[in-house]
Amino acid sequence: MEQLKVWKGRPNPVGATVTPLGVNFALFSENATGVDLCLFEDLASPMETVRLPLFECTNHVWHCLVPGLKAGQLYGYRVHGPYEPAQGHRFNAAKLLLDPYAKAVTGLVSWGPEMFSYVQDGSETLT
Repeated sequence: MEQLKVWKGRPNPVGATVTPLGVNFALFSENATGVDLCLFEDLASPMETVRLPLFECTNHVWHCLVPGLKAGQLYGYRVHGPYEPAQGHRFNAAKLLLDPYAKAVTGLVSWGPEMFSYVQDGSETLT
């Protein structure tokens, strides 16, 4: 993937929206301190090919437009923020997240403990 430009884009609509100029990405997160857009060249890529930090945030919606991208671009997000389970925050930028507004999901999901940001045995308690 060649060097990509990133424009401000628009905060609405949320999700990935194909425009005549490229693809606009918009993700709502009230408590995120940062969001990285991760682009993949193909389904077999174990890691993102390009990671683009988003700098625009309007009313808790992180957004950008990547000119030249087309429908079918594979992507996900890494979201930065506090890890404070007692307040309901479990941000972990090491985890690749699906877009909750995605119109389609490609590939298989292999569920396992590594999919979660916390231990599944119930040993972690909220205070």
